[in-house]
Amino acid sequence: MDTNDLKTVGDYLRFGEQAFIQAGLYFGHGTDNAWDEAVVLLLHTLKMPPDSPASLLDQPLSRAQADQTLELFSRRIRERVPAPYLTGETWFAGLPFHVNTDVLIPRSPIAELIEQAFQPWLQQSPASVLDLCTGSGCIGIACAMAFPDARIVLSDISPAALQVADENIQRHGVASRVSAVASDMFDSIDQQFDLIVSNPPYVDAADLAAMPAEYHREPVLALAAGVDGLDLTRRLLGQAAKHLNPGGCLCVEVGNSAVHLEAAYTDLPFIWPEFTRGGDGVFILYKEDLIAWQDRQG
Repeated sequence: MDTNDLKTVGDYLRFGEQAFIQAGLYFGHGTDNAWDEAVVLLLHTLKMPPDSPASLLDQPLSRAQADQTLELFSRRIRERVPAPYLTGETWFAGLPFHVNTDVLIPRSPIAELIEQAFQPWLQQSPASVLDLCTGSGCIGIACAMAFPDARIVLSDISPAALQVADENIQRHGVASRVSAVASDMFDSIDQQFDLIVSNPPYVDAADLAAMPAEYHREPVLALAAGVDGLDLTRRLLGQAAKHLNPGGCLCVEVGNSAVHLEAAYTDLPFIWPEFTRGGDGVFILYKEDLIAWQDRQG
């Protein structure tokens, strides 16, 4: 289709969809198909929300809007940059977050657990939460919204990631309850929490090598975790108990590395929640489970 024939929002979306399909793009950073990816980019151009009415499809684009949209489509194809990096924004647990290439694009199924207030696994609303390996801060900030009386600590080893997390703390107006600290795992954490949530790097070497180009636009520090994907998770399991209050809960995403985890830790009673919106590889353990396991290790 000649771009000179494009007039309306619908025209540009159909053009983008077809161009993305022909280019063989991969979708896994907030959308799962070419049409939705085109919608994200075009709505960004129009400064319109994700729930815009269908009547928008018949609206004509100005020349400036058309040029900006086509440039975003072109970059998406040419550079294999996921849409959230092009727009600077994505959504997690129903909330908008600023993102850039210093942080992983939020997509964790943990969002569903947060929306359910971690029921039935939490006996009561937590007073304190740690989001370990926070990246953009999305998990911890979403927890702050779910638990309005809780104090939240976001931690990450990356100063650049913490800048993004700080921006999102300000964006959501939660600075009175949410703080961001630089820490290599638990190294700079000196308190205990009712809930520790973490989406650490967990991609094993084979999966990392096989990932589509779009994933290689994300910081490797936030993805790679050794041959079996458990480098960070091993440290986390060994140190989490002393940072949990009695009855405290640990929730960690390990994705495809779950198979390696269960093979390596056969005597830990992992709970694996099921998700209605898709996703897997998230486990739950309690402080007492971890202490009993450590005692068995001698």
